[in-house]
Amino acid sequence: MSKVLYDEIPSLDLADFLSNDPKRKNKFVQELGAAYTNIGFVAIKNHGLSEALTSQLYDVIKRFFQLPDEVKLKYAKPELAGQRGYTPKGKEHAKGRSTGDLKEFYHVGQEVTDASDPIKKEYPDNVWPTELPEMQDVCLEAYRTLEQAGKNMLKAIALFLELDENYFEDKVKFGNSILRPIHYFPIENPDAVPADAVRAAEHGDINLITLLMGASADGLQVLRRDGQWIPITALPEQIVVNVGDMLARHTNDKLKSTIHRVVNPPREKMNSSRYSIPFFMHPRSEMDLSCLEGCIDAEHPKQYDDITAGEFLNQRLAEIGLKK
Repeated sequence: MSKVLYDEIPSLDLADFLSNDPKRKNKFVQELGAAYTNIGFVAIKNHGLSEALTSQLYDVIKRFFQLPDEVKLKYAKPELAGQRGYTPKGKEHAKGRSTGDLKEFYHVGQEVTDASDPIKKEYPDNVWPTELPEMQDVCLEAYRTLEQAGKNMLKAIALFLELDENYFEDKVKFGNSILRPIHYFPIENPDAVPADAVRAAEHGDINLITLLMGASADGLQVLRRDGQWIPITALPEQIVVNVGDMLARHTNDKLKSTIHRVVNPPREKMNSSRYSIPFFMHPRSEMDLSCLEGCIDAEHPKQYDDITAGEFLNQRLAEIGLKK
């Protein structure tokens, strides 16, 4: 696989993969693989998320974050390690840091519709604000749409790894995925926050893949292999899909979980909000993240100890300040 330094992340069309044309499908798989072994990010169109649903979702989450802090705090559930409901300002920090990020967020998790699946007992119930009854339907529709797009992306990834196309299917069925509306709140007095405080410090995502619809403002950057930070830009009809640490680990770093961050805007724009809504696609907790045999050879010895997805998640939640 040739190594290239992208000036921007590659753009692909999921319709190519979903077509009945083997050439189009294979071209998508190979181009996706090339991007994920190099920079770990792609921009995807024809993902299934409509403009109308995206607009509805942003509208309702903006109204939630505009509620008074004391109202939002009714929906904070620290006993759930932030896995459902509201997480207040500055609570989360990047791995290896102690300064909290300049953001607040809300977590919507998996709704298990099969009562016979034992995974149902593992997940806490979602938390919904009574002030915005419409938030539930909009968030769950977006969740299901992005989950389906994620499943299609994982099929393409499986083929690139020379696995069965449905390799990930049973591992992500009722997986522990999270829809996370984020509000990077306005800073009226930049001198009043810690000097090293940023909207989101440099980090890798925990999960298999992340699907990110367009944010309301610039700021997302990815660290290229040569040490240069490049801006992540996607057209309005695209979502950004990147490799997370679980998938990088499972593929013995063949697929790259690339460090990224959200930088602060210029000082004169610090008093404005930025909204972002990533979908973190997680597998079931019992998924074995051991390095795939096909990704280990003499040049690429095994990099990681064996671990399950659930064990890895708990470890990382402690490292970022959400779990004791």
